[in-house]
Amino acid sequence: MENQGITLETKNDELVMKLLHYFITDKDYNPIVLHGAKNEIWLENLDNEYQIIRIVTDYIHNNEQFQFDLLKTKSILKKIKKKTVSMKMEMISFYLNLGDNVTLIKEKQKFEHISCIPVFDNSTVHLQSNQLVCEAFPDLVKQTTFKEKGVELFMRLTKDITAKSENDAKEAENTFRMKKPVVTMAIIVLNVLVFILMYLLGNGSTDTATLLKFGANLGELVRRGQIYRLITSAFVHIGFVHLLCNCYSLYVIGPQLESFLGKWKFLLIYLLSALAGSLLSISFGSSLKISAGASGAIFGLLGSLLYFGYYYRVYLGSVLRSQLIPIILLNLFIGFMTPGIDNASHIGGLVAGVFTTMALGINHKTTTTDRINGWIISIIFFAFLIYLGFFKAAM
Repeated sequence: MENQGITLETKNDELVMKLLHYFITDKDYNPIVLHGAKNEIWLENLDNEYQIIRIVTDYIHNNEQFQFDLLKTKSILKKIKKKTVSMKMEMISFYLNLGDNVTLIKEKQKFEHISCIPVFDNSTVHLQSNQLVCEAFPDLVKQTTFKEKGVELFMRLTKDITAKSENDAKEAENTFRMKKPVVTMAIIVLNVLVFILMYLLGNGSTDTATLLKFGANLGELVRRGQIYRLITSAFVHIGFVHLLCNCYSLYVIGPQLESFLGKWKFLLIYLLSALAGSLLSISFGSSLKISAGASGAIFGLLGSLLYFGYYYRVYLGSVLRSQLIPIILLNLFIGFMTPGIDNASHIGGLVAGVFTTMALGINHKTTTTDRINGWIISIIFFAFLIYLGFFKAAM
């Protein structure tokens, strides 16, 4: 009996390793660290149809224990959903050690968003007849069948899992490692330099003639051919407080996003967001109303950070929920409630930031299909803004 127990435990461990190997190395799932969770492993891949995979090795001998396990699972899933700012989350629980007294449909039993699948005989072979597994993971059985046995198999599985984990760790470290914010500081310096020149070569930052001389945005002039104002206006500020607020915002947001995305992507997102903000500004504002400032471009950076945070919401979910989204909503609300604030520019920049980041892509996350869709959406969006600014507004 003792030898039989050792054999069963070894086979059970082997099955766990096979499942971990499949979901981590083949399906790009990552382990979730849960305090207090014993005899179970949680994995996440928020890009998969089933975002959460749970492997349960604990022995569940009756329905009461199963119902308690299900209740606990629902509670943890709810917390993960909240942390990752996910609207919907589907989960599969693989039970490797269910007792005969548990009433569970062998094929599949689903409780709300949790699909429960028993794994019998310490093998995945019978799962090839499971409809859900065949639909969601059609290669699971094939990919968990190995020629190696015993210690040799454990060594291979461990080596593959370790290599994948180390590669993911290097990618995350490279993404989140802070780099020198060269572009951010250059933009801030340029804003300050233009502001100083407006006093040295003009009549100050609140003088209409000086603002127009240095490239402030004005719908009437833009439609006459001075298209450069759509970009130059992002480096012109009306008054010291305006300059200070925008430069400080850029100093807070810029270094992080530039570090995450890289210098050239960051610069392109900044300029395209400024362009979109200026286009929407001349579309909804008066043709004779001057607008200037980097706020449209800065809102584009917020939109870009929102898109980036969505893909890395396992790491940044709490930041998205408690900081970034409230900041965006608060600033938009202030813009609607306060006269003189060009909220059209903010909205245009915000949307452009999301779309252009989707088009340019996020390293290790965005697929080629996502990039193509991003470019298509961005082109349609800018074409629509050009129509509004140059044709619709001129009617």
